[in-house]
Amino acid sequence: MARGTLVIVSSPSGAGKTTLTRRLLAEFPTLEFSVSYTTRPMRPGEVEGRDYHYVDGARFAAMIEAGAFAEHAVVHGNRYGTARAAVETALAGARDVIFDVDWQGGAALSAQWPADSLKIFILPPDLTTLAERLRRRATDDPEVIERRLRKALEELAHFPEYAHQVINDDLDQAYRVLRAIYLTRRYGVVDRPDVPHPLAELATVVAANTARDHAAHARALLGT
Repeated sequence: MARGTLVIVSSPSGAGKTTLTRRLLAEFPTLEFSVSYTTRPMRPGEVEGRDYHYVDGARFAAMIEAGAFAEHAVVHGNRYGTARAAVETALAGARDVIFDVDWQGGAALSAQWPADSLKIFILPPDLTTLAERLRRRATDDPEVIERRLRKALEELAHFPEYAHQVINDDLDQAYRVLRAIYLTRRYGVVDRPDVPHPLAELATVVAANTARDHAAHARALLGT
């Protein structure tokens, strides 16, 4: 029986994973967004149940104790977790789910469902651009921004754990690559009459992205 795919997208804060995943969701309504639980306060414009399930620390701890999470982690001082039951239901129903998670969440999910996971890491063009993107966030104070920048280096070091890397130096091109990676995983690489996407053409987009030296780019970001 066909199963769904866990599309796991990770990056440092500010590298663009949320923008890219939301664009993919907008184009493909059948693709579901995994709504995480978090103890982080709600930001302006966010909606309960759409962006996150907002809970206090006591409830989050109770859910951990009950084994309700497929993965959970502390990120920038806040707790985040993915409900196990929702993942199992989606996979069994052959529904694809996209995850906007950090490397810890990605590692936990792919360890539990290795055959069902498609892992994609978004790399920023450079650290200066990353810092500028974070500073444009009116919701974060300078101390939080500096902490996120330090955390970014730790996050970047985990890029080799992902089957695909995408350098977000051009948003439209980065989305074109992300879209191609998803569709070729979903449908294959050979054009079929039942699939309204040029799969062979999309496969060349994936191949061209694979040929880029992502490791060298990441090493330059890390200064190694």
